[in-house]
Amino acid sequence: MRIMNLLHKISLFLIVLMIGCTDKFNDIPTSSGTGNIGNVGDTVYVKQNPDWDRNLFNFSKPQDIIVGREPFIYIANTGNNEIIMMDISGQVLGTKSIFKPVAIAQDYQLNLIVCGSIIHNNDTLGAVYKINLVAGQHQLNSAPVDTLLPKTSFDFLKPDREYTGACVFYNNSFYITRRGPSNSSLIDPDNAILIFRQKLRQDGSKTDTLVGTVPGIQKTGTGIPSLNRLSSITSFNNNSLDIITSLIGENSFKVQWLKYVSRPDFEGYEIALSPLSSDMMQINKFAKPEDVTIDSRKNIFIADAEKDSVFKFNSFGDELESFGGPDIFDSPHAVAVFDKTVYVVDTNNDRILRFILSTEID
Repeated sequence: MRIMNLLHKISLFLIVLMIGCTDKFNDIPTSSGTGNIGNVGDTVYVKQNPDWDRNLFNFSKPQDIIVGREPFIYIANTGNNEIIMMDISGQVLGTKSIFKPVAIAQDYQLNLIVCGSIIHNNDTLGAVYKINLVAGQHQLNSAPVDTLLPKTSFDFLKPDREYTGACVFYNNSFYITRRGPSNSSLIDPDNAILIFRQKLRQDGSKTDTLVGTVPGIQKTGTGIPSLNRLSSITSFNNNSLDIITSLIGENSFKVQWLKYVSRPDFEGYEIALSPLSSDMMQINKFAKPEDVTIDSRKNIFIADAEKDSVFKFNSFGDELESFGGPDIFDSPHAVAVFDKTVYVVDTNNDRILRFILSTEID
């Protein structure tokens, strides 16, 4: 077993050595060759009208979108320091003031987990909030907000830490991605995936508690798995602990699917898709992936802010109907999928665009 593990590590090391000699891929192919909507395959994504733009919704550099379990749409309207709640038709149902929100998730009790910022002694620090929609009778405006991070006096001494993503599991435990410049500590580096679990108080109520970090992953590594400047994290809508992370630090595999395994000899995360084994795992496939979402068929959608594109893969990592280009997007930071519609947060254009496959149009 030790020999097999050693051979596995050596093979990954050799792949990493190849990385520095390989240029990044060009933008994805397009149907016109000019950056208009393109595709891989016989079908294309067609934009729906009207655009959800700043004129309709006062968007200012939005950075995340999710379709909740109700289902309602939640948008991190970053520049306006708010979370927006909408129905599927685009009717605004409420807002909540959160300073510089950048990521949203929802647990199975319908609470929102939000990564953003907080002001403390004139410093801007990363922060994590929990919005209790049930206590607010699902009125976002009146829902109470709990600050999960920063929590301790030590947390307030770390102004360079950012919280960039959140994902929730079937048991309402959740992960938070964190990044920052200080990663020499073996105990508490900035780059980390934080583990929160609900614990019982003596009075029988539950509280979200930070219980540690995901172990065994390189903090600044250029291989797989790595935590090198995490930009997002997503989980699967099942009873697994599998995750897909995106990172914007130096790494040739900037989207990584990590599968949770439990064996007599090992418990933790392993790579689910090996380097070079599929389209999604080609060297330098992505430039600046900012968000990943998974639809009900386990298709994987990735928003790449530098390539101004949305990539779509099946669960084997085969590329399907990817689309975009600079004529369509300017720094897309998030993607969500619901009922055959793909929602893309077009951050620098202050809007959200909606797309549907051409095969779904009557």
